[in-house]
Amino acid sequence: MDKPIIKVLKGMRRVGKSVLMQLQIEELITSGIPQPNILYINKESLEFEFIKTYSDLYLYAKDYFKDKTGQKYIFIDEVQEIAEWEKAITSFLSEHLADIVISGSNARLLSSELATLLSGRYVEITVHPLTFREFLLFQRGSSHIEWEFKNYLKYGGLPGLHQLPLSDEVIFNYLNSILNTILYRDIITRHKIRDASLFDKIVRYVFDNIGNITSAKRIADYFKSQRIKVSVDTILNYINYIEQGLLIERLPRYDLKGKKYLEFTDKYFLNDIGLRHGFIGYKEKDINAVLENVVFKEMESRGYKLSVGIIGQNEVDFIAEKQGKRKYIQVCYNLGNDEVIEREFGNLKRIDDNYEKLVISMDKFFPEEKDGIIHKYLIDFLLEEPD
Repeated sequence: MDKPIIKVLKGMRRVGKSVLMQLQIEELITSGIPQPNILYINKESLEFEFIKTYSDLYLYAKDYFKDKTGQKYIFIDEVQEIAEWEKAITSFLSEHLADIVISGSNARLLSSELATLLSGRYVEITVHPLTFREFLLFQRGSSHIEWEFKNYLKYGGLPGLHQLPLSDEVIFNYLNSILNTILYRDIITRHKIRDASLFDKIVRYVFDNIGNITSAKRIADYFKSQRIKVSVDTILNYINYIEQGLLIERLPRYDLKGKKYLEFTDKYFLNDIGLRHGFIGYKEKDINAVLENVVFKEMESRGYKLSVGIIGQNEVDFIAEKQGKRKYIQVCYNLGNDEVIEREFGNLKRIDDNYEKLVISMDKFFPEEKDGIIHKYLIDFLLEEPD
């Protein structure tokens, strides 16, 4: 705060951006800033429905602050609901009208042509769902850690869960209401999708195939086998819209020998695993993919950039990179037989560099190290202090 730079909170709906804003506002008031010097605009409230364009925003803020003195602050929640909002924000910044904090729940929040106006004058802060450590804090430090972990796998990490009883009927109903808002209000309505039923089927396919290699052609071939005709271009557009809504994240595949990213085939993971289970149901058989998704979000929250590693015909679940550091990570449910052990550890042994190599599973009593490769019990890994 109090720096001439725009603060941008970016994250999926209901991930906690509004609460973070409110906490910051409370802190400012506690520090002695008069409440009238803080303008908070929540575009999800009908109170501010009249602010539809950058011009409406500019005129309203200028009028609001016209008789205010001292340091001033503007907080705008879900700023993407205001057409060409960048023009007003840029003007506020150049006029030194106020310190500015904005939030949005769209991946393309700062990728439009207008966003070039803000180039070099903003910092983007990603707001993630709760990690498992944070989930436990919301559960007031429950001592039943393994039970809480099962809840975390099933219900995900949206903070609003903890205002409700943790039961399937209540939580899945809550999660579906959030998902419907994103799918129908943020995506179908905004992008004028005519065939909502087809869009729904593609969402289900992507959700059902997290952690699997996915391409638009593969999806088109699947639908063709179901006697549903859909073009590759349509699938590409729909997946792009789902990604823009911050429901999913695309993970590229990186050839470790050729040292290049591979095109056309990626993996997708969910920003919040609970939304999947509310939508298509919780399936025990998908536990490996679910655990991969949990590790993906954990590493992302620790500030790592992730990709999928390819070495010959073999795959490494994650290459995690941060500030010159790199880790190779394999994730599985259990190391129950020699074939699984060879697959998980063998893929890492094929990498001939000295970066940390790690296998994470739900095996409590597996040796902590094998052939120079570290093994960690997943829950212990999630409870570590981030490096």
